[in-house]
Amino acid sequence: MQSTAMVIKNTRPMGAKGRSVFLALGLGMAVALGQAQGAMARGAPESFADLAERISPSVVNITTSSVVAGPAAGGMQVPEGSPFEEFFKDFMDKNGQDKGPQRSEALGSGFVISEDGYIVTNNHVIENADEIEIEFFSGNRLKAKLVGTDPKTDIALLKVESDVPLPFVQFGNSDLMRVGDWVVAMGNPLGQGFSVSAGIVSARGRALSGTYDDYIQTDAAINRGNSGGPLFNMDGQVIGVNTAILSPNGGSIGIGFSMAANVVTKVVDQLKQFGETRRGWLGVRIQDVSPDVAEAMGLAEASGALVTDVPEGPAKAAGMTAGDVITQFGGKSVKDSRDLTRRVADSAVGEEVPVIILRDGKTETLKVVLGRREEAESAPIPAAQKSVEPVEANVLGMTLSPVTDEIRKGLNLSEDTEGLVIMGVDGTSEAFTKGLREGDIITEAGQQKVVRLKDLEDRIKEASDAGRKSLLLLVRRDGDPRFVALGIE
Repeated sequence: MQSTAMVIKNTRPMGAKGRSVFLALGLGMAVALGQAQGAMARGAPESFADLAERISPSVVNITTSSVVAGPAAGGMQVPEGSPFEEFFKDFMDKNGQDKGPQRSEALGSGFVISEDGYIVTNNHVIENADEIEIEFFSGNRLKAKLVGTDPKTDIALLKVESDVPLPFVQFGNSDLMRVGDWVVAMGNPLGQGFSVSAGIVSARGRALSGTYDDYIQTDAAINRGNSGGPLFNMDGQVIGVNTAILSPNGGSIGIGFSMAANVVTKVVDQLKQFGETRRGWLGVRIQDVSPDVAEAMGLAEASGALVTDVPEGPAKAAGMTAGDVITQFGGKSVKDSRDLTRRVADSAVGEEVPVIILRDGKTETLKVVLGRREEAESAPIPAAQKSVEPVEANVLGMTLSPVTDEIRKGLNLSEDTEGLVIMGVDGTSEAFTKGLREGDIITEAGQQKVVRLKDLEDRIKEASDAGRKSLLLLVRRDGDPRFVALGIE
């Protein structure tokens, strides 16, 4: 490494004492600079061998089996590269005829988190399995029983009974991981047995499709069969569970995703204690506060979670209403809807939590006693809406009509549904760009109820007179509400 030179100019001649002070100062600054450089940059490890040797005994291969219906003509589908691919062909005759129900096997990975035999893997690795076998690094095999699963984070907890204490690993703090940090992935890729790959954290906070997603993206090679395996930091702590890859061909292209350990640990603790998850439930439908929504509502900044609907539940009992903006939950600021969802889920069922909302430009604190999300999710979902023929007036690029008895019947709406139904949307309009479609129901404009076309026209005029550039609409589709801000200029 090249040294960094520092040049100091001084136009006055120096005496002996001055020279000694100058040399001491220069030496001290050079040492400090060298230490700073060492703290800022850390070179790549010479080898991962010591780390791999230490943590490998805690990583396991998982084989599951289940009885499935016989395949259609053409053969049973099994993972590419699986050692069972040829085996299953024996169940088919030369013409590929159905042999009836057969036993299917699948492969995955996992890791031991306690010496008494608790093992973490992905839910999709063991889903629908009636037999689960664990193969340890030593070659020993044990049958496992399922403790509990959480499909929302794709995490499952297993348990094996062993006569001797098992080698295990601990979870680390995934929030401390930075983009660029070294990581090591371990597992059973393509059914080939124990394998180690290394890379870096490519991105943080990735969301794929789940409500509670908090994925660490990495370029460490992750392939089929790695699912459920651990992602380690350089201290040998698990900071993620390898779950998914982004790939056009099914193989690793350097875009893999591991569910962050700080999400996994909460799930595992609940599965171990209850055999199921018990997440807090606030009882609201929410969306992000986008810049145009913030402008339409007269908010200073686009942050917080905007409440679109408040069904029967904890929030409604506490006095929350649609149009409120949740800015704090449990004493901490709310960044967006995803932040609030995860914070609520992590809270204890039955806990009373202070929630600060912004309503009509003023803040208010509500005390909400949280319910349990799993119980609330059993509520029925309103029937899907059907399209109807365009009629009535054109406003903001939409053909609108008041909701009538005939429309309620045609769209399977409840008898008390009121508002303006969108009969058609101009494909070149802002309304179309922002996702409004035929069959949607506008129930509020400017945070006031709209029943007639004149109600909407009045809200547009009021917003324009107030100097607003957009109008906030509350729109419902298939029973789900969301706010949309449309320009009125």
